[in-house]
Amino acid sequence: MSRRDTIEAALARLVAASWIERLLLSIAAIATSIVVGGVIVLVSGMAATCEEPAFAFFGPTSCYDPIGVYVQLFQGAIGDVLGDPFNFRLALTLKETALLVFTGLSVAVAFRAGLFNIGSQGQLVAGALATALTVLFAAPFVPAALGAIVLVPLGLLMGAVFGGLYGAIPGALKAYADANEVITTIMLNFVAAQVAFFLVSSYFSAPESQSVETRTVPGAAVLESTLFGAGSNFSVFVFVLGLALVAGLYYLLQRTAFGYDLRTSGLQAEAATYGGVDPKRTVVTSMALSGALAGVGGAVWVLMVAGRFTAAVPALGFDGITVSILAGNNPLGVVPAALLFGVLKSGSLAVQLETGVPKQLVGVLRGLIILFVAMPEFFRLIGQRFVTPDREPVATDGGEPIEALQTPREAQSEPPGSEPGETEDGR
Repeated sequence: MSRRDTIEAALARLVAASWIERLLLSIAAIATSIVVGGVIVLVSGMAATCEEPAFAFFGPTSCYDPIGVYVQLFQGAIGDVLGDPFNFRLALTLKETALLVFTGLSVAVAFRAGLFNIGSQGQLVAGALATALTVLFAAPFVPAALGAIVLVPLGLLMGAVFGGLYGAIPGALKAYADANEVITTIMLNFVAAQVAFFLVSSYFSAPESQSVETRTVPGAAVLESTLFGAGSNFSVFVFVLGLALVAGLYYLLQRTAFGYDLRTSGLQAEAATYGGVDPKRTVVTSMALSGALAGVGGAVWVLMVAGRFTAAVPALGFDGITVSILAGNNPLGVVPAALLFGVLKSGSLAVQLETGVPKQLVGVLRGLIILFVAMPEFFRLIGQRFVTPDREPVATDGGEPIEALQTPREAQSEPPGSEPGETEDGR
């Protein structure tokens, strides 16, 4: 067997891996990254100078304790859950997780359609700005008793609408002008950021503010925390909303005609077109749906975290790309992938505060975990595009076999005992 055949066989095996095998592979990847990161921490501590060593390793000493660093990384993300199940550190982790669920779903939808949406950040900015301005303008006309009932849904709706419209732009360029969506979405990220900066700084800036930001949204529109303490910036409602979108999107992709069209277009566009799928409409609709999910993420960021629109929007859209890859572009996998990201983000802050390890080194540890977990899924995505199984059906982006994409009508039209694609006369 040649080297190429060996590589292709390995990729085919990775593509055909079940969800249990992929879960075990992710756990093994995390364990390996911890070992590699521990060695880096140990060596870095040996090169650093300190008054008292924190760790001794068969004689040599280190200023950093690799075991303590990882204990603090993960324990710092959940806090003392036994003594206080609603502590601030856990709230910070869940807040990061909830925000990344929306952008992770946004990227996953586009990837399932065979599109590379690198513009979730710009779509999030468009949704966030639309939400802030809409709520500020509508607040004076809404009775105080109905403030939360009207303003919160209105803000979420406008975020979805403007995010979807902004996502439809590269979709239309791809469908009708054959423009590469990677290039257009990257460029539109900068357009969204600069246009938002101009509009806010020139027309909607908060009075007496030295930053580029709008006025604070009214209290009735703020998604307050009901279980965690004030200042946690995490609302359980948002987490439930994210889970509902995960379930709804999974049902949309697996149980509806639109989901069937989207998945078949992503797997094999030519076959989908031959089967009656309108490729242009599917591209535009998929990108619009992707942008709408990112826009909802922007709306949640305004109403739950920032309380206003500010030009300093965090890179949630770019992090969503990694979340989607970690999840294998499966909506059900977005939640654990976002949770891993949330743990690493909040835990990194605890490591910097409690251990004295430089933030650059903490960033390396985070990156190693993400890299090791993402690489198997990355090679799996490559295998799905370049490896053609000729014996058994293999998993698609979401883990279901390709034969599951067969419509009920096609299944009924095949004579009993015939092979798939074989006609009654054997041809």
